[in-house]
Amino acid sequence: MTAKEHNKLLSIFFFAQGGLQLFGGVLMALIYGGMGSFMLASARREEEQVMGGIFVVLAVVIGLVILLFAALDLFVGYSLLKERSIGRTLGIIMSVISLFGFPLGTALGIYGLWFLLGDVGKNFYLGNSSSLSSIPPPQPNSWQ
Repeated sequence: MTAKEHNKLLSIFFFAQGGLQLFGGVLMALIYGGMGSFMLASARREEEQVMGGIFVVLAVVIGLVILLFAALDLFVGYSLLKERSIGRTLGIIMSVISLFGFPLGTALGIYGLWFLLGDVGKNFYLGNSSSLSSIPPPQPNSWQ
């Protein structure tokens, strides 16, 4: 695979992770928000209303946090796809953060760090691709 293909694949992986986080965040916010609204609507005592309010606040907070991480993943994917230099820096940061999301985030984090911190990724983003292209290919049957 070429460096450009690795970069495109990594951007697709960040888009996929961002989309999955967005879906999970919306789903979680709807579940907690629905539970809180149901508790508020059917509460007969003050404690039940407080619990319903806590669930609604949790829905908003969890939704915003997950939305933030999803937006960061989508922005990193876009920056990598457009081959912007900030994409490499943000890609490294988000790859480290993704390591904690077992199992898919861990795989994305390892692949992202392998590419972005490796020689191929450094040469791709820092413009030192001439050092790779100046190495001549091995001669056919040179092992005999």
